[in-house]
Amino acid sequence: MTEMSTFDQTYELADMLMEKATKEQLAECARLLALNLAHHQINHGEVPVDQTLALLRAFEPDKEHLDLLIDGMVNLIGVLLNVCGGSGQTKH
Repeated sequence: MTEMSTFDQTYELADMLMEKATKEQLAECARLLALNLAHHQINHGEVPVDQTLALLRAFEPDKEHLDLLIDGMVNLIGVLLNVCGGSGQTKH
């Protein structure tokens, strides 16, 4: 499977999960991802938002960019599954 196909599938799955999530679950997801980002920034430095947005808008991303986009979608999917995973309680 190509990286672009993998990205398309993870992006679609993330969209499906977000559509099913409540507003409160999406808010919890955003808080958890913000904490993950803060942890990364403390350990590795600032993440340049403008460069991250450029990756999302790239017409033909290279393999490195696609790998980053896929990892990002996998992170989002994981947090969504934890937040929306049935019990109503976050597993983090």
